[in-house]
Amino acid sequence: MSHGKEIKIFSGNANKPLAQSICRSVGTRLGESTVTHFSDGEISVSFHESVRGSDVFLIQSTCDPVNNNLMELLIMTDACKRASASRITAVIPYFGYARQDRKAKARDPISAKLVANLITSAGADRVLTMDLHAPQIQGFFDIPVDNLLGSPLFADYYAKRIAEAGDIKDIIVVSPDIGSVSRARTFAHRLGLGLAIIDKRREKAGESEVMNVIGNVDGKTVILYDDMVDTAGSLCGAAKAVVEMGGAKEIYACASHGVLSGDAIKKVEESNIKELVLIDTIPFPKDKPRGKIKYLPSAQLFAEAIERVYEEVSISTMFR
Repeated sequence: MSHGKEIKIFSGNANKPLAQSICRSVGTRLGESTVTHFSDGEISVSFHESVRGSDVFLIQSTCDPVNNNLMELLIMTDACKRASASRITAVIPYFGYARQDRKAKARDPISAKLVANLITSAGADRVLTMDLHAPQIQGFFDIPVDNLLGSPLFADYYAKRIAEAGDIKDIIVVSPDIGSVSRARTFAHRLGLGLAIIDKRREKAGESEVMNVIGNVDGKTVILYDDMVDTAGSLCGAAKAVVEMGGAKEIYACASHGVLSGDAIKKVEESNIKELVLIDTIPFPKDKPRGKIKYLPSAQLFAEAIERVYEEVSISTMFR
């Protein structure tokens, strides 16, 4: 800790286990704060230690309940700003509203830009997040944004699995839609695997019609790679397509963010996907069995990024 300012890490209610794991990796404790609700639903934030002159990191995924978690982050940021924190970094492992990044039809809002404005106006000096749904969202902010990549975590995981299998000829990475091609290509390149693409037409939000499989997946083990799993309709549809239309042998899937809304878990369990690997940016529902779903820890990655932000060291070199 070279520049003399004290580092302090606090967490909202969205994903405290991840925040505690990050603190252990950094080698510090989670700051003392309380985030509660009044009887009418208003959010109350109290910090039980001084943040004056400190380099403050606020860890909060804006996952379900999205609006509550977003307001917690905004109010915590405002509280730190008014308490004379030297710098405030909003650590948002999962950035909600990221899919509303453009006007898909007339009179649509661009909610991702609105959220970016809110976070900036609340007093954040920079943002640290992972696998934004649309990388251009970084440009919605007037403050620095570091977008971490989840692909190294998946690459390490599958590299071990492939090493055990001993042959990569029969393994291929598949992007479940055109929008995920870039991230799927990066992931495939890390593992030295080929790439195929699912061409689909989306009729309305939450539903998709698979049209074609671009690339040869016949007789191969497929790894479907995406940035998030929400209703799981697209993912399960892609898994069905590569088997029925492409002749794939086995289906595995991975995604950075497990939103898992509605009956997504049930869809995954009933699909031909053998295993779905997610990153722990969003906590898994406590009242449901995991079944085919497995989580990879991201605490070490976020901890290293936080240390680099604190020390004013490049973050991009983490992913070379």
